[in-house]
Amino acid sequence: MTKLTEIFKSRIAKSGPISLSDYMGECLLHPKHGYYATRDPFGSEGDFTTSPEISQMFGELLGLCLAQSWLQQGSPVQFVLAEIGPGRGTLMADILRATKGVSGFHQAAEITLVEASNVLRDIQKEKLAAYTVNWIDHIANAPTGPLFLVANEFFDALPIRQYVMQDSGWSETHVGLVDGELAFGLSEAVDMPNLESRRENARVGDIVEVCSAATAITDEIAARIGQFGGAAIIVDYGDWRSLGDTLQAMRDHKFVTPLESPGESDLTAHVDFEALSIAAINHTAVSKMIPQGTLLERLGINQRSEMLAKNLSGEQLENHQKAHNRLTAPTEMGTLFKAIAIYPPSTQPPAGFSE
Repeated sequence: MTKLTEIFKSRIAKSGPISLSDYMGECLLHPKHGYYATRDPFGSEGDFTTSPEISQMFGELLGLCLAQSWLQQGSPVQFVLAEIGPGRGTLMADILRATKGVSGFHQAAEITLVEASNVLRDIQKEKLAAYTVNWIDHIANAPTGPLFLVANEFFDALPIRQYVMQDSGWSETHVGLVDGELAFGLSEAVDMPNLESRRENARVGDIVEVCSAATAITDEIAARIGQFGGAAIIVDYGDWRSLGDTLQAMRDHKFVTPLESPGESDLTAHVDFEALSIAAINHTAVSKMIPQGTLLERLGINQRSEMLAKNLSGEQLENHQKAHNRLTAPTEMGTLFKAIAIYPPSTQPPAGFSE
């Protein structure tokens, strides 16, 4: 039994069931026992592997995409180059290496990482030791000015609320106790005015997931870009509209049940790109959602892959080809992961996002 299991059981016994959002938040971000507060979860020795850890090409291409948008917007002499959920710092390191030759880009950039985990901050400091980096807890604390931002597999880890449609309203998924053990349950059905539009395309028993944190963060990003300029690239797994139970837990690269060993497995849910787009469009322009594989191919991953392959052979070449396939193939991450871009309406969409 984990320490968080004890904490949850005691809390629920005293006060009753808790929302799924509260459960996820504590599991991931509890200051002493939360998943991200206690470990480096990335890579072969962690619990999962993200695109930047699979191949340097991912970060290189996104970095050059942001740099091109910076050039198209007149090369502002000071801007915020930000990443939310920067993991080990691999993506930002690849972005900075790829953009080193873009005249003036590094000199103008205020490198800013939005990271809540002290464990990951220490790893990022080592990875990015050659650069001056500013760490903040929330994007709202970023310096003012043009914002060029990337978010890869960040929104999927934000806590969600889960609702089940009933004839009489919506029941919310909660975590309670059954025979002394943590178990999922449902609240009584109530009216949810903010979900009434979903009744048109859902049936009784269907599950709708809502992530208010994701829309609030997107709102902040889009408001800054609308006011000061910049661009944001959001890449994550999910689809245009949330429908169904997508909550999952992963430990040691294997799926486990979400209530198993709280605080010791990664909890995620599919991203609702429609909700993000609606939040963004209130302030500025947003692209259509496209698959990750399509974006990377438009940005030139095939050509970059061929260039890198010229200096490889044997096992290194085989691993490089596998990484390329994993990032782009429809049967791998190519279609499961999606992307949108946020940008000023007076400019063209970032490279790769145009029709």
